[in-house]
Amino acid sequence: MINETLSLALALAAGLLLGAFFFGGLWWTVRKGVSSKQPALWFFGSMLLRTGIIIAGFYFVGCGNWERLVACLLGFVLARLIVTWLTGPPVEYQKPQTMEAGHAP
Repeated sequence: MINETLSLALALAAGLLLGAFFFGGLWWTVRKGVSSKQPALWFFGSMLLRTGIIIAGFYFVGCGNWERLVACLLGFVLARLIVTWLTGPPVEYQKPQTMEAGHAP
């Protein structure tokens, strides 16, 4: 019982780390990519690297055990919420205020 609980807690922690790496890396890539001369290279390379590491991480953490895989996925989703909270809300586009046309007297 304790061994199973510890195993699930470690899987949750691994999911948190994987999620922090994935979503933190995505945030970093967007910041670097938008000012780069070759943004497609940044975005494509980052996607391949992040996705490959996440797939390998889930494979090793899960080890054929669906409970550990679910715990890892829960940690991954929690990390998404945490990274989103830490990086702030998205900047929404605001339309410039237009001056109203004056009316003739």
